[in-house]
Amino acid sequence: MLDARCSIFGWHARSLRRAWGELSLVHHALRRTSGLATRAGCSLAIALAAAIPTAAAENDAATRAPAGATLEVESVVLRLLEEAEVPAQEAGVVTGVAVREGQRVKQGELLAQIDDQVARLAADAAKAQFDIARAKASNDVRIRFAQKALEVSEAELRRSTESVERFAKSVSQSQLDVEQLTVQKNRLEAEQADEEQQIATLEMKAKENELTAARAEIARRRVIAPFDGVIVQVYVRKGEWVEPGQQSLRIVNVQRLKAEGFIRAEQATEVLASKSVALDVEPSGSNQSFTGKIVFVSPEVDPITGQVRIWAEIDNGKGLLRPGQPAKLIIGDR
Repeated sequence: MLDARCSIFGWHARSLRRAWGELSLVHHALRRTSGLATRAGCSLAIALAAAIPTAAAENDAATRAPAGATLEVESVVLRLLEEAEVPAQEAGVVTGVAVREGQRVKQGELLAQIDDQVARLAADAAKAQFDIARAKASNDVRIRFAQKALEVSEAELRRSTESVERFAKSVSQSQLDVEQLTVQKNRLEAEQADEEQQIATLEMKAKENELTAARAEIARRRVIAPFDGVIVQVYVRKGEWVEPGQQSLRIVNVQRLKAEGFIRAEQATEVLASKSVALDVEPSGSNQSFTGKIVFVSPEVDPITGQVRIWAEIDNGKGLLRPGQPAKLIIGDR
């Protein structure tokens, strides 16, 4: 019987661990029934120690494949690449739900609406204030008037100066002083008008930001699809009150899936990433294969199993694959 038990150790490493459990039970029973159990336990331990290197060597030999050969990964599980519990962003009453479970939606499509009456009134007020500020910023009458007044005063001063140069004392000094003061005054008024125009422009930009924020408040009361997908669950109904962050709908995208599995560390080479793969499943009882490529190879090795996690992105344009479905991944040319 012990010889038959020892022959189990020629199996794969997973069978070896199961055999060790069985041998432990036998060893325990022998200790209870006979004093010879001690020698039997020693024999079992020696046999197990001898079998472990043999099984490990056989397993290593099986995982070493020649360059260019295919690599099969068993027990692969399909998972979602894109899924979201779409939340409400603002508190309020749900005024409408635009979709139903099982419906396909596009990114940006309206899923549910929260009451936005107050937000719309605020946006209208912000729009009116922005229009007023824009009108002030675009009104340059004061600038043009100040510039014209400056030109006239400069011309008058220039004529008076030329008259004095031709005919001494033709214009009194006090008159020249008044004209010079008028020129300086008009120049300062032109600068002031230009400064006020710049301030009006800044005020217009501030009002524009307020209008943008008011419109954002309206948009935040629209629950929209974050990506193309299928609505799989609706949590809210028309007339219900929702809070910020409350889950409203669940959306998933099954057009591309993640096939996740594990390989031995020796197989996780640098060239593995971006390699083409084929996924074999059996939907509806008929073998079908789907294509994709390796996207992720974990840099970590599980210290217990000595394995590395990998996953491939699989094209599921026809929707035949389902998340959670088991499959087999074949890496490389078949």
